[in-house]
Amino acid sequence: MSQAQPSAAPDGPIRVFVAFLRLGLTSFGGPVAHIVYFREAFVTKRQWLGEAAYADLVALCQFLPGPASSQVGIGLGLMRAGIPGAFAAWLGFTLPSVVLMTAFAFGAPAMTGTFGSGWLGGLMAAVVAVVGQAVWLMARTLCPDAPRLVLAAVGGGVALSIPGPAGQMAAIGLGALAGLTFGLGSGAGEGAPAPVSVSRRTGFACLVIFVVLLAGLPLLAAAWPTDLFRVVDGFFRSGALVFGGGHVMLPLLQGAMVEPGWVAADAFIAGYGAAQAVPGPLSSFAAYLGATMTAPPGGITGAILGTVAIFAPSFLLVIGAVPFWAALRAHTRISHAFAGINAAVVGLLLAALWNPVISTGIRDWPDVVLAALALVALQFLKWPSWAVVGLAALGGWGITQI
Repeated sequence: MSQAQPSAAPDGPIRVFVAFLRLGLTSFGGPVAHIVYFREAFVTKRQWLGEAAYADLVALCQFLPGPASSQVGIGLGLMRAGIPGAFAAWLGFTLPSVVLMTAFAFGAPAMTGTFGSGWLGGLMAAVVAVVGQAVWLMARTLCPDAPRLVLAAVGGGVALSIPGPAGQMAAIGLGALAGLTFGLGSGAGEGAPAPVSVSRRTGFACLVIFVVLLAGLPLLAAAWPTDLFRVVDGFFRSGALVFGGGHVMLPLLQGAMVEPGWVAADAFIAGYGAAQAVPGPLSSFAAYLGATMTAPPGGITGAILGTVAIFAPSFLLVIGAVPFWAALRAHTRISHAFAGINAAVVGLLLAALWNPVISTGIRDWPDVVLAALALVALQFLKWPSWAVVGLAALGGWGITQI
């Protein structure tokens, strides 16, 4: 059977927005599921592009740091309606989860007062299971051999030994160095690049802006020690260094938001649990943090600021990398470096599983039971994460009523 030809007629940003808004309202299941939904919607049904082009776009977004599913959406919008289409796709896919997470930020205190803190304990126990499963699945994929398993363990030790962003950056740098030194991974990719029309000048400008912001925001925060610069730097850095999947945000955002005292550890874990139960990208967790943080601006303005700052690197990297993707993916040493980085971020997530997830989420034996049951439901019964999180919160509340 011959494959249907991609639809060549471009859509305007409004039609792109509507298409992605539908997915933003219904796409549960995390980044891997989102990529499947995108393929069904835009390759099979709408035929915006062919299978090979879609596979190459997914490969590009897996290669780049940042939340892969959101970057695939940005790339699809870019292919269909240019840079306005990229923004429309991101907004449609992200808006529902951002609204829900912001509402949760305002509603959580009232819910705690009404139902007690038991539901919160159940939510935090569920996060132990969610992150534990993520560590296991990522380790199987990204650490398939002994050298990368060792590198993950070393990266986790570095992250626990050196608190904050310095330890995370050290672990990522160590991973890149080890990948280059020992030739980790299988080397360069194959196939044709995704057909996105962006000039090299535009791409280079976006990459320069990305580097300037990544290096310059910490300098601004140090030169003018106001909370605003530190907040933007924390969110931007977290969005720029998410290697290996959205769950890697956990240690990065924990270092950026909890360690300075802007968000309490239990509120941080509860918000992360809620992010598992809403459709759309996991990075919408930034909206919750921006709304709840004690540093200004907070509230709705803080939610918008956190959301924009954490997704800004994705825009700059996707638009910046597209013109150079063919050359990058053919470079074996770059591929080895990213294999090492991916192994190191498994260690980062393992460190985050211990602190703050287990250290905050497991307080007594009922929490252990809830976490274990949630892990069984996720790993063996294959229940969706939103259902597991909701039932764990209900179970936590029920335990307090006994």
